[in-house]
Amino acid sequence: MWPRSLNPALKDWNGRRVWLIGASSGIGAALAAALAAKGAMLALSSRREAALRGVVQPAAQPIILPFDVADPVAWEHAWTELNKHWEAPDLVVFCAADYHPQRSWEIDPEQARHTVETNLTSIYYGLHYVLPSMLKRGSGGLVLLASVAGYMGLPNATVYGPTKAALINLAELLYVDLRSRGLGVYLVNPGFVQTPLTAKNDFAMPSLQTPTQAANAIVAGLANGRFEISFPSHFTRPLKWASLLPYRLRFAALLQLLRLA
Repeated sequence: MWPRSLNPALKDWNGRRVWLIGASSGIGAALAAALAAKGAMLALSSRREAALRGVVQPAAQPIILPFDVADPVAWEHAWTELNKHWEAPDLVVFCAADYHPQRSWEIDPEQARHTVETNLTSIYYGLHYVLPSMLKRGSGGLVLLASVAGYMGLPNATVYGPTKAALINLAELLYVDLRSRGLGVYLVNPGFVQTPLTAKNDFAMPSLQTPTQAANAIVAGLANGRFEISFPSHFTRPLKWASLLPYRLRFAALLQLLRLA
């Protein structure tokens, strides 16, 4: 019998050690601020050290670990540095992302490579380092920030969308692998959120959320032990249902989106 909550309910953040990867802006920065206010101990990573230092108040005493997630050697150095402070984090949040709106005939190979390495390959680098210590301890959690763009092939998300679809798949198999070993896996699928990435879009974004709204939704989902945390529900739910339609109907819906894009 499966429990009502698929994951441990994370309600008490006081002293919980959280490594936020991709924390210098957008959802990552807002989530860092929200968790710091709840008493979490934070390690913050992204490429921009100066930006990381302004994410939370100095009184929160975050560990600052700047590095490029697309660089496997940098992951080793960051993990070694983190181990000087913590034996292992209680929760790792993977929210680093790259996005360039483009149609299939506009693909730039080097740009595509960077997006795939940032959004997907970097997760495997991180799992290589964080999972052994979590499994040895028999507790901990992973948060993967995907997107509703991973539900189906949305316009302009030619590279970004497939990486997020892969993250959804990865989160599902991680959950099946790790649940019996005491670890939680949380999948976050936001709709449109006002970030430097979505600022690249030149179309109207329905139900646009602020980073603070996104962070609050994630915190609420973690408190409920949900596997999938998607928001805002009035926008994400119809997209999830559309992804289940037969292809004839799904493609008709996508073509309609193309006319509006």
